[in-house]
Amino acid sequence: MPRAGLSSARVTDAAAELADEVGLDRVTLTALAKSFGVATPSLYSHVRSSDDVRIRVALLALEETADRLADALAGVSGRAALAAMGGVWRSYATEHPGRYAATRLPLDAATAAASAGPRHADLGRAALRGYALPDVDETHAVRLLGATFHGYAALDAAGAFGHRADAPTSDETWERVLDGLDTLLRSWEKP
Repeated sequence: MPRAGLSSARVTDAAAELADEVGLDRVTLTALAKSFGVATPSLYSHVRSSDDVRIRVALLALEETADRLADALAGVSGRAALAAMGGVWRSYATEHPGRYAATRLPLDAATAAASAGPRHADLGRAALRGYALPDVDETHAVRLLGATFHGYAALDAAGAFGHRADAPTSDETWERVLDGLDTLLRSWEKP
């Protein structure tokens, strides 16, 4: 019988909080059980394993970021849409480092299809509407944005751009990245 007060959702939420505090790789059933003050076997009624918990955190993070992206993209296009989309990833990586790391976990095909992943692809396409790219090129451009935004967000959150006092700030570089993407997308060769 499941322990009173515990549920899959509650375990997932606690795992997400723990991931943000100590890192995704340190989210274990033992650590979660300790946070609830229960024995580890008590969690098996709600989750299958530590890997299952991490995947649940990934799914939660994908939902959270999809909601943020939808809000950020409402009513904007062109460079402003790029800034909104990239800004969501930058802020999420900083605010929720463990959850952000979970968004990079590989998902099996069925889990990915049922996740917010397809919604992310649709939101990426929405961010590109102002550029009038052909459908096939939208796929390439969505991948370009994802690689650029995730790479920048991960490096920025890790403090990789703060090594020289006389260097431009990360925010200044970010603006240049957005300018470059905007220029590239506006001049994308149409077939």
